Amino acid sequence: MSETIHNRIAMLRAERGISRRELADALGVHYQTIGYLERGEYSPSLHLALRIAEYFEVAVEVVFSTRPFPRIGTTQRPAG
Repeated sequence: MSETIHNRIAMLRAERGISRRELADALGVHYQTIGYLERGEYSPSLHLALRIAEYFEVAVEVVFSTRPFPRIGTTQRPAG
């Protein structure tokens, strides 16, 4: 069983025009921590995961998952 935590941090940052350093400063962590999180090299504590979700004003499940997120644009839409 894989213990990888998948996340959408990079996507959320890009949507909002926030740099790794800006996010790190807001969360009180080193900017490299954000890079490690985005690449899946580091799994956040529950506290940090909740703070990240709160920062982006979304539910924690929007940011983190135990399964890979579907790629954007790969879901089929009904014809019409």
